[in-house]
Amino acid sequence: VQLQASGGGLVQPGESLRLSCAASGSIFAVNSMGWYRQAPGKERELVARITSGGSTNYADSVKGRFTISRDFAEKSVYLQMNSLKPEDTAVYYCDALVTDSSGTHIALMGQGTLVTVSS
Repeated sequence: VQLQASGGGLVQPGESLRLSCAASGSIFAVNSMGWYRQAPGKERELVARITSGGSTNYADSVKGRFTISRDFAEKSVYLQMNSLKPEDTAVYYCDALVTDSSGTHIALMGQGTLVTVSS
C-alpha cells in the first residue's frame, strides 16, 4: 500500500497549483486523507485534512486560499492552492489513514512534492 503525490512546481506569487495524491494497493476503505508541508528549517505542519464523510479542517494560514477535496472511490485526494504566497513554499506530503482487506488500519505518508512560490 502506498501513496503517490504529484503536481508541485514553481509558480509566482498569486498564482495557483493543484496537488494530487492517489493511494494504491490492497485497500478496503479510505478513512481520511490530508496534506502536510515542511518548509526549510521548520517543522512539518498539517495543511488540510478531509474525512470519508467530507469533514475538513485547514491550517489557519491557508483558510480561504486552499481547498481540499477527495474521490475516495478512486482513493485520491486533491489540494487546490490559490493565491499562493512565498511563505507557502515547502515540500508537501500526502498522508492517509486506510483500512486494508484484513481490517487493519494503516497510516501512510507519501513522498513529498516541492512547491516553490517565487517571483
